[in-house]
Amino acid sequence: MISFIGAGPGDPELITVKGQKRLAEADVVIYAGSLVNPEILSWCRPDAEIHNSASMSLEEVLAVMKRAVGEGKGVARVHTGDPSIYGAHREQMDALDEMGIAYEIVPGVSSFLAAAAAVKKEFTLPGVSQTVIITRLAGRTPVPEKESLASLAQHRASLCIFLSTHLLSEVSQELIQGGYEEDTPVAVVYKASWPDEKTVLGTLGDIAQKVSGARISRTAMIMVGRFLEGPYDRSLLYDPTFTHGYRQGKKGTEE
Repeated sequence: MISFIGAGPGDPELITVKGQKRLAEADVVIYAGSLVNPEILSWCRPDAEIHNSASMSLEEVLAVMKRAVGEGKGVARVHTGDPSIYGAHREQMDALDEMGIAYEIVPGVSSFLAAAAAVKKEFTLPGVSQTVIITRLAGRTPVPEKESLASLAQHRASLCIFLSTHLLSEVSQELIQGGYEEDTPVAVVYKASWPDEKTVLGTLGDIAQKVSGARISRTAMIMVGRFLEGPYDRSLLYDPTFTHGYRQGKKGTEE
């Protein structure tokens, strides 16, 4: 069996209990060494065969998996965050399907969630935004034209922008072009949940200069939206006058 494991955003304790168990049981471990905190490997068995996929091609990764399964060994394929977001694991799964090799997916904590925790904010504030958009700026990997930042900006949703810190000036320009005001709050979180985590706060008008001054150019999450700062409505879920399946609202309650 092959287990695709989301190792979390960096802090080795943010791997799930299930992910930790699978990693501890694995005979062979293939981890994304360019992003996964190497401390995660402390959960591995001392005799585990370990491969760093940062220097491997897809074909080489699949060859290790096929050989290990043929030898009756368990494989842990470790991705950073959650593998379903920019994890390039669909192509691995499709290839395993073609080879008739069984696998499972153990989800993990994504870096966009760790970034929100770092700044102590909630993406979905009543009266502000009930939508979170996860995207990136086009670079060496293209982005469909209909998903351009300028187009997405029209929704005024809470934005989480991956893999784009080195292009932060372009990010800001596109979002302003799409309709965000220059004073829209922005938070850039470098290596969320790692010991050297760093946060830079600003607006679309000044964040690029601030981040450049902090010498951050990669491994950072860009979060944009009014959820970061400003007024919002009280949640109905805990409003004493609001009735739902678990509580009868009290009319005329004063606070």
